Amino acid sequence: MTGPTPAPVRGYTASKDQLLARLRRVEGQVRGIEKMVDEDRYCIDVLTQISAIQAALDKVALGLLDGHARHCMREGAAEGRADEVATEMMAAVGRLMKRG
Repeated sequence: MTGPTPAPVRGYTASKDQLLARLRRVEGQVRGIEKMVDEDRYCIDVLTQISAIQAALDKVALGLLDGHARHCMREGAAEGRADEVATEMMAAVGRLMKRG
């Protein structure tokens, strides 16, 4: 009988606590915007906060991409899947860049 399967190591595993803290802050900012809308706050103020959230999420995304490039792509290349993981990463970057 074997024990439980360990969780896979991801590119962001080393910075997971920081990533989760940043996401909790973003979650709080979103709740703040919800309150602003409920209180009929000035449109530009709400838009400014939305912009701040987008910037925070961009930082999260860049951190994840960095981890992917440094860990997952290296691992994929060692397994002979360099083209596959590069294509996957570029598709993710493309999705991140498509806005509005």
